[in-house]
Amino acid sequence: MIISSWFRRFFPARKRIWPNANPWGALQNETTIETDSGPRFLWTVSCGDLELPSGRLIACDPFAGLLPANMPFIETPRGRFPVTVTLADVSEEQNRSHAREAYASIVFSQGIETYRKLLPLAKDGEERPELKGEDFVGFFVDAGTACFVDETVVKPCMPDPKTWLKSLFENERADCWFSRMDDPNHIRDGIANITLPLAKNGENLILFHTGWGDGVYPLIGSFDSADRLIAVHIDFFVIK
Repeated sequence: MIISSWFRRFFPARKRIWPNANPWGALQNETTIETDSGPRFLWTVSCGDLELPSGRLIACDPFAGLLPANMPFIETPRGRFPVTVTLADVSEEQNRSHAREAYASIVFSQGIETYRKLLPLAKDGEERPELKGEDFVGFFVDAGTACFVDETVVKPCMPDPKTWLKSLFENERADCWFSRMDDPNHIRDGIANITLPLAKNGENLILFHTGWGDGVYPLIGSFDSADRLIAVHIDFFVIK
């Protein structure tokens, strides 16, 4: 699904076309940027590394959108890469009293970003559309949460999908996914790095709250001057 008119209703066109227009705050730490809503103090939270053995990166709602196979993905480098969430203080006082997740990022190299580009998600065998302007192919969030995971590890490293809700997502155990996500002593409230239950080589999923909650969110690539993909970001539309 290409999102076009929906985006422009809430984000009027600028001289530079999003996602290359300012303000942009992914991975900015301990700094304040100016936005249409006033100053926003940003800081980053390290979420640990994500295992990407195939380089087929999924971004989806882990509770409402994760499937064992045939998920839309983008192609990225293979390996083990750090994930970072950028938080924004949206309070009037700018005293960190109202933090929202502004971006989630996975970084593949420490190159210098030259430009950003929207990255369309697609299933295996599907043609990826050529995006124009501010159109994007995003993913739906219905449980206020998104995640990064490798597309090829879900089926072998997860049990029967019929058991996911009660055995993994929500129960009385301290290691269920909702409890891990809400544990401020794990990473912070709203973020969790979860080893998949049948993992043999550290296969994992990293999940995080989605800024203002449910919606449709895009993947954006950072590229260097040689057109190499150096990072992928989810923009939760908190900064505008």
